Amino acid sequence: MITRTPGWRASRLLHLLVFVLLLVLGLAACQRARAPDAPAEIVDLSHAYAADTIYWPTEAGFQLEVVSAGPTDAGYYYAANRFRSAEHGGTHIDAPIHFAKGRWTVDEIPLERLRGPGVRIDVRTACETDRDHQIPVAALEAWEAAHGRIERGSIVLLDTGFARHWPDRVRYLGTDARGPEAVAALHFPGLHPEAARWLVEEREIHAVGLDTASIDYGRSTGFETHRALFAANVPAFENLTNLSALPARGFEVIALPMKIAGGSGAPLRAIALLPAPDGARTRRDGGDPVGSRQP
Repeated sequence: MITRTPGWRASRLLHLLVFVLLLVLGLAACQRARAPDAPAEIVDLSHAYAADTIYWPTEAGFQLEVVSAGPTDAGYYYAANRFRSAEHGGTHIDAPIHFAKGRWTVDEIPLERLRGPGVRIDVRTACETDRDHQIPVAALEAWEAAHGRIERGSIVLLDTGFARHWPDRVRYLGTDARGPEAVAALHFPGLHPEAARWLVEEREIHAVGLDTASIDYGRSTGFETHRALFAANVPAFENLTNLSALPARGFEVIALPMKIAGGSGAPLRAIALLPAPDGARTRRDGGDPVGSRQP
């Protein structure tokens, strides 16, 4: 016969309460492990493709052909289009093969190179004063003096302020002329070749992008910045937008191009993820808040 002391029931209840508490804490820990570290604000860094999308003066531009947009004989609505586009136009990626034989094509770039901690370097004042400004090493070093070292694997975004001119070709490119002869009339900022080599060799970045039509400045004829980056398999993102909405650092960049086999470039959808202290997930591209759209 088992004799139970007066404190047996209280002890059993205490053990049960401890078990339930541990179970609740364990479930909460699992939920935290599955959830993102923090909610994020999403900033769209890509221009939309349309008839006025800016391309290099030697390219025809973006063309959209409507195949169907209306009711079918079966009674349902159906829309479908065809599009035609050069690789290098609008918000796009330059793959290393673009200026470096044997380097990565678009489909060969590891996904890890297209995602990383973002750095925004504000050079708007210098570019406002000089349309032909080449961002020097000194500007990168000055940024580090204010914000800390650019970490290995970063995606460096150069904010020239030129996105505000889109899609005005004269203000954005320096000319609205078309054809090979128009290339000599281009005037817009870019990254100096020495600064490109510094980012590759001294900081080992994963990618670099900016809000102009080329990572080299418009007056370039040798495209030395392209060559310095691409020889090291560092891709470039061109014609970005909304860079001025970003902080100097503390955000993540994800830049996914159309996966063109053997491509030297491709249309790019790039976004930045910013911590959102209020816990809201929003978009900063003029669109609806994330999750608010109805099917």
